[in-house]
Amino acid sequence: MDKNRIVVIGAGIGGLTAAALLAQAGYAVTVLEGQVYAGGSAGTFFHKGYRFEAGATVAGGFQPNGPHAVVGDKLGIEWPVHLHDPAWVVHLPDRVVKLCRDNVDVVENFPNTAKFWDAQARIAQLGWSLSAQGLPWPPTDGAEWAQLVKVGITNLPRDLEVIPYALMTAHDWLRLSGLADDPVFVRFIDAQLLISSQTTSRGANAMYSATALDLARQGVYHVEGGIGGIAETLVSKVRALGGQVIYRQKVERIHLTDGRVTHVTTKRGDTFPCDFLVANLTPWSLDSLLGEESPRALQRETQTRRAGWGAYVLHLGMRADALPADTPDHHQVIAEMSGALGETRSIFISMSPRWDTSRAPAGYRAVTITTHTDVQIWWDLLKSDPAEYGARKDEYTEKMLRNIERAIPGFRAGIEFMMPGTPVTYEFYTGRHLGMVGGFPQTSLFKARNPLTGLPNARLVGDSIFPGQSTAGVSLGALRVAADIQRHLPVLTRERRLEGVSGAKQVQP
Repeated sequence: MDKNRIVVIGAGIGGLTAAALLAQAGYAVTVLEGQVYAGGSAGTFFHKGYRFEAGATVAGGFQPNGPHAVVGDKLGIEWPVHLHDPAWVVHLPDRVVKLCRDNVDVVENFPNTAKFWDAQARIAQLGWSLSAQGLPWPPTDGAEWAQLVKVGITNLPRDLEVIPYALMTAHDWLRLSGLADDPVFVRFIDAQLLISSQTTSRGANAMYSATALDLARQGVYHVEGGIGGIAETLVSKVRALGGQVIYRQKVERIHLTDGRVTHVTTKRGDTFPCDFLVANLTPWSLDSLLGEESPRALQRETQTRRAGWGAYVLHLGMRADALPADTPDHHQVIAEMSGALGETRSIFISMSPRWDTSRAPAGYRAVTITTHTDVQIWWDLLKSDPAEYGARKDEYTEKMLRNIERAIPGFRAGIEFMMPGTPVTYEFYTGRHLGMVGGFPQTSLFKARNPLTGLPNARLVGDSIFPGQSTAGVSLGALRVAADIQRHLPVLTRERRLEGVSGAKQVQP
């Protein structure tokens, strides 16, 4: 019997990337997805002739040495993407800042920050280079330690420069740069880090922040047909390599024998045996699928780990002529200069590009608007006071549209229809625990989560493991997991399978 069977739970970018790499390596790969489309948090769904992005709306990492470029080179993929510059436009109460690849407008708006951006670019460039070489952080075994040592020696002395940044927060870095007393710049940086690392400068690790802040400089890309095109490209590759991607197969239980995963069962009553499991899930979802057999460490994690962010979302159908033709497609509105970001104080708007006529009916555009929000408040309201839950939705919708209209006059008049969604909505359609999105805040590098699950033949992928956030981040995690599985479950060659059947080895003369 072939001992090459890999089951992947979830057709998100991380799961599909790992699946394609493992299929290419010779494993029998089956991806099980409960929804009718791939992509998960970076998927695209259809409604009334529109193709809306379920969660993520901007994608990076396609530049040389970027994670998607590395995956594409390995798999022979040409990604259906188009560069968009500016990446997005930031609307602060007192100024408008364009995030472009040359970073000129940022420096013109904050003229005393040039040295900060020079340092950021140097550190980020090393970060991209290290990621392209494979950076299994935090390491889990001797092989990964050896890889880290090899990468470190290769990049000496450049990597010595980043050591101080690995030990400080982004706010420490701003303070040392003499910029922490500039409230507008700090607010600007905090808003960017909330998007890219799920926390602000006082919590974000400085080294991670340097790479996170590099997205605009490296390039933001539109995906043809919506961001779900990344997942659809990977699905095609998995199938071309002999693997399976099966929709409407929601896994209900993971089964163990002697502490190892043996098979999974689905809501439809089907059973899929596996020799190694890849869980494109949150730790909470993995723990739930394991039930009483969940490892103690995983149970403790789900009981003690703080929930991540959710999103309040508006999906709009909008008239294409509502705004000038040269209006950029992505905008960030920072409505207030005080108070915690999120909860309508910071808003991200993504409009389908005018050239992509597959995204909306003729003369219209598909628009996704999001703001970070605490997930638990929505669940508590729904349970305790459904009327107040509805009222809060109306309140958030009104605040977001009002703040956008101040920054982009005429926007509101172009709306033809609107669908609001809370973390409760997100949980229903994506299966994400409590509707969380974006992964865990990237604070200390020494608290980063690795792919281990407590089970010898199961690994996590997705935004729960380092480096987490973004399609680029989960691709890096998938590269690591695919390499790890190949070390722990070597592929049986055709000759070795035949040997197993015959029960005898061929002796060479």
